[in-house]
Amino acid sequence: MAVRAVRGAVQLDRDEAGHMDEQVGALLTAVLERNGLTADDLISIWFTATPDLHSDFPAAAARKLGSDFADVPLICAQELDIEGALPRVVRVLAHIESDRPRADIAHVYLGAAAALRKDIAQ
Repeated sequence: MAVRAVRGAVQLDRDEAGHMDEQVGALLTAVLERNGLTADDLISIWFTATPDLHSDFPAAAARKLGSDFADVPLICAQELDIEGALPRVVRVLAHIESDRPRADIAHVYLGAAAALRKDIAQ
């Protein structure tokens, strides 16, 4: 089984912990579903958040998805504060075990975050 990486992002409508839980949960669920994965296939997940998000850690939202994420290593970091960048964005880089070729990995950009990677078909 190969180690692969899956990218994704979602833009939040507002900086509230409950909203972050909902949106990060939707992003992770979509990453798993679109790639035919279970939590057992996850090696680790890196989260980044734009500097305007202060309400909670994206990793905390992942933990709220249930015990399947209890032993998955998670870490958060802050995105660079680039002028003109899309605000209120949480990005993920998930390392997974998968037999899929790299070209068949489905990267997931939800809602307005799709503008971040127009080169990737959604």
